[in-house]
Amino acid sequence: MGTPLLLACLLAPLCARGAGPAQAGAAAPGSPPLRQAWRHHEGPRRVKRAWVIPPISVSENHKRVPHLLVQIKSDKQQPGGVIYSIKGPGVDEEPLGIFSIDKFSGKVFLNAMLDREENDRYRLKAFALDLGGTTLEDPTDLEIIVVDQNDNRPLFRQDIFTGHVVEGAEPGTCVMKAEATDADDPETDNAALRYSILEQGSASMFSINATTGEICTARPGLDREAVGVYNLTLQVADMSGDGLATTATAVIYLEDINDNPPEFTKEEFAMEVPEHAAGVEVGKVLVHDKDLAGSPNWLAKFTILEGDPEGAFAIRTDPYTNDGVLSVAKPLDHEARDRFELTVSVQNEQPLAPSAPASPRALATVRVRVRDVNEAPVFRENPRRVSVLEGAPPGTEVTTYTASDPDTGQLQTLTYALLYDPADWLQLDPRAGTVRTKRELLHPSAFLQGGWYIALVLARDDAQPPLSATGTLSIEILEVNDHAPLLQPPAGAVCGRPGRGGSLLLGATDEDRPPHGAPFHFQLSPQHPQLARNWSVTRYNVTHAVLALLVELPAGPYSLPLLLRDSGTPPRERQQLLNVSVCPCGPDGACRDGVLAASSAGAGVTLGALVIVLSSVLLLLLLVLLGAARERGRRRALRKGLLRRSRDDMRDNILNYDEQGGGEEDQDAYDINQLRHPQLFPARGKAPVRRDAPLSFATPPAPRKPPSSPSDIEDFINEGLEAADGDPSVPPYDTALIYDYEGSGSVASPLSSIVSSLTDEDQDYDYLSEWGPRFRRLADLYGQ
Repeated sequence: MGTPLLLACLLAPLCARGAGPAQAGAAAPGSPPLRQAWRHHEGPRRVKRAWVIPPISVSENHKRVPHLLVQIKSDKQQPGGVIYSIKGPGVDEEPLGIFSIDKFSGKVFLNAMLDREENDRYRLKAFALDLGGTTLEDPTDLEIIVVDQNDNRPLFRQDIFTGHVVEGAEPGTCVMKAEATDADDPETDNAALRYSILEQGSASMFSINATTGEICTARPGLDREAVGVYNLTLQVADMSGDGLATTATAVIYLEDINDNPPEFTKEEFAMEVPEHAAGVEVGKVLVHDKDLAGSPNWLAKFTILEGDPEGAFAIRTDPYTNDGVLSVAKPLDHEARDRFELTVSVQNEQPLAPSAPASPRALATVRVRVRDVNEAPVFRENPRRVSVLEGAPPGTEVTTYTASDPDTGQLQTLTYALLYDPADWLQLDPRAGTVRTKRELLHPSAFLQGGWYIALVLARDDAQPPLSATGTLSIEILEVNDHAPLLQPPAGAVCGRPGRGGSLLLGATDEDRPPHGAPFHFQLSPQHPQLARNWSVTRYNVTHAVLALLVELPAGPYSLPLLLRDSGTPPRERQQLLNVSVCPCGPDGACRDGVLAASSAGAGVTLGALVIVLSSVLLLLLLVLLGAARERGRRRALRKGLLRRSRDDMRDNILNYDEQGGGEEDQDAYDINQLRHPQLFPARGKAPVRRDAPLSFATPPAPRKPPSSPSDIEDFINEGLEAADGDPSVPPYDTALIYDYEGSGSVASPLSSIVSSLTDEDQDYDYLSEWGPRFRRLADLYGQ
């Protein structure tokens, strides 16, 4: 199993304390290594002793480097020597380069300062190899412990600690806990922390637990209204309060309680408000509350205790200022009451805290004066309803409609005017307000609504500025029974045999409204009692009656005088003639002669209606004839104006435009005298045949002769047109009659092509004025 090993461990501190060389398993630095060999005994087994290195302690922040920590030896010494090495954190692992070893001597060195707060210990592995790299010993652990030093100040977890406590809290009420930490070893005094309050003001209202850092109240008397915020300077120190120290700030806010009732700033308030102003603010009553503004402990509530039994005022709290706002809940009347004295109380929305001192409710007196203002007149009766008989004569007094002025303390005069009188039927006294009729107003009328006439009366005072009021005057036009009923229809036909359809339904109408109309009473005229032998009238309903034959009568027309009476007061009656046609009876009881019945029924058309119809027809016909005659005269005047020659001829000749290029200087033309006096110029041989006429037709057998004195060319041309229109040998082609032959073979286009595609509105005739005096006539006719 190999030779047993012996570990030689040299510790610098032990050597410094004079550890002797005789100690087993150790050798002083520089002395020859000691070997302790296990004696071999005869026996079947061998015992191996492993090399062990105890933990090595080194202080952090050791500045003298490199520093020898330990020297290791292997008891397996080879002829060529032993190679030592170490591995682990601080050697070949992060952090690198902190530890190193002399591979031949086995000395382990510290090469950098250590920080316990980063690593409090390092665990390395030590190896022993021969020169060939063969392991001589099993690896062993090498532990290096970093000894703590007080190199870290304690730190508060916060720079500023915030806490809250209600005002008036009892002593010992804890507010908050201030905590601190120390990076040093908690097992040593380097991290033993103690808390204290360095500064908190002269009152010393708070204390702190030195060990836990808990802050509590130290004495009674916390009053937010006196001191609302406390600022404490805290300190924490290690080494049980004797080492390194750090400070922080603690801010303690006192929470408000309702320990102060609201109070009025003064005992009496004076205000003024105009009368009839509802919903307006009168003024404010000011209060003061020491509690926290905006909190429920500060918010005030107002109550009107006395002086307002009718509830004319209301008071609310201004949420921003906490003052009481007095307003008018109901309109005030200066004439009824001009002053009010109100008693107002105030208290908080929240009840007072039990610790608050007892105090009476705050009261104040509010005096309100009602200011008089000009008020509009008032119509006490609005609308005013009156009645007037229909057809009342002009000047009839309807009513006296006046208003009253509520301003009894002011001397004012009211005037009246009609604001709305659609039919211009009334007149009004502007001073007295008396309403009279200006003209009659009869039924029916478009200005009546259900028999009522509506007018508006305006009343105005003489204040500055003046005020007015409007009153409605409703006038009922009472119906007067001034119309007798009218028979409808005034004619009819009946079968001439009783019991076989010999009856006629009669009706009546009345222009009067109920109760002066139906029911109607129909009867045969009492002045002709003989009619009752042949005819009878019986009531059918309130507006109709039935006329029936009592005996068979021969066919023919009959006139029956009837008496009609309404139900008005007094009743009105009228005697009217009923034209009845008695006709032969058919099988079904109707008239066999339908034509007779129809003509008899049509007899009811009045002569006035017939005259109106005929007059309308004649008037329409007359208007049509007048329009036609006017149009014919306008066309004739236009044609005559175009052809009427002026006093001086603009041209004496008609140019032959078949010859191109001559222009105005061409004198090979035709004399216009041939048109004026054709009988002086004989015909030039045979008249040419019209080109537009069929070849089968010859020229007219009797050529037209000009008049004996054709001084007017217009008449001559018109006669030629009439002759052409009446020529039976030529069809009515749309061509002009050739009055004289002026030659043939013209290569120019016809003059009609000039205006074939354009209207007069499309042509510009201004150029005619530039062609000389011969075209001045045309320029005047067609130019601008």
